[in-house]
Amino acid sequence: MPQVSFERDITALFRPVHIEHMKVHGVELDDYTFMSNPENADKVLVTLSPQDAEPQLMAPGGPYWTADQLALFAQW
Repeated sequence: MPQVSFERDITALFRPVHIEHMKVHGVELDDYTFMSNPENADKVLVTLSPQDAEPQLMAPGGPYWTADQLALFAQW
């Protein structure tokens, strides 16, 4: 299996509307430098993941990431 690529695999998971929405909050979902910081990536993953049997919060109104998409992001 090829190594997970931020440009090829990860940015494709984010819809343009969510990228633009999060920029105003200082979260650069499409910026490798920002996202390659483990602290930033971990915060994004936690936000995207269901927590303590609670429904997912991101992206508002869905579609929510699948378990495979979350695993791909975590692998990256």
